[in-house]
Amino acid sequence: MAELQHVTTDTKTQTVLDIIDRDGAVIIDSILSPADTRLFADELAPLLKAASTGTDSFSGFATTRVGALIARSSICRYLATHPKLLTIADSLLGKFSPTVQLSLTQAVNISPGEGAQILHRDRGLWGGHIPRRIETQLGTMIAVTDFTHENGATRVVPGSAHWDAAREPKPLEIASAEMKAGSILIYNGTVIHGGGPNATDNPRLGVLLHYTL
Repeated sequence: MAELQHVTTDTKTQTVLDIIDRDGAVIIDSILSPADTRLFADELAPLLKAASTGTDSFSGFATTRVGALIARSSICRYLATHPKLLTIADSLLGKFSPTVQLSLTQAVNISPGEGAQILHRDRGLWGGHIPRRIETQLGTMIAVTDFTHENGATRVVPGSAHWDAAREPKPLEIASAEMKAGSILIYNGTVIHGGGPNATDNPRLGVLLHYTL
C-alpha cells in the first residue's frame, strides 16, 4: 500500500512544498497540542450532536458535517490563521492570485458503518476550464481523533496530481492518511482523495479547512 510522508512543524516550508508538489499531500504531525485538541473536540461536540447526517453517498449517510466553524470555534480560528498553514497556502496559491481566501471550515464526523467516499479531485468544483498548471486550492484535514485505516482515515493517491485525468488508481496506489489526533493532512486540489470507510465501533472526527484562489 502507498504511504504519505510525515513531517514536523519545524520542517522547512520549502521542504513541505516540495513534498506536496511530488505527492500532492503531506502530513504535519502534532500541529495542535493535546490540550488544544481536546478543547477542539469539546467545542465541536454540541454542534455535531445537533446536526443531521448526510443525504447522499458523497456527503455520507452515516457522516455528520458542521460548517461555519470560524464563528463557532476558537481552535478553528487559531488553525485558520496558523502562520505555517498561511505560508504554505500563500506559497502554493499566491503565484496564481494576489489573494488567498479561506473558503470552507467543516467538521466531518464519520460514524461506524459508513462506506468509502468516492475518490475525487477538489478542483472538479471549478469545472474543466482552468488549466492543470494552475492550482485552484489547498485542502487541509485536522485530526481531532486518531485517524486509522480502519476508522475512515482520508484516502489519498500520492502522485496522482500529475496523472492524466482519466487514469484510475489501483488499490496499492491508495494511501490512508493515518495520523494521531492533533496532526494535519495538507493536500492540493488536484490530488485524488476521499474519505475512508469506518469499520470500527468509534467515530472518526476531523475538520476541513480549504484555502482557494
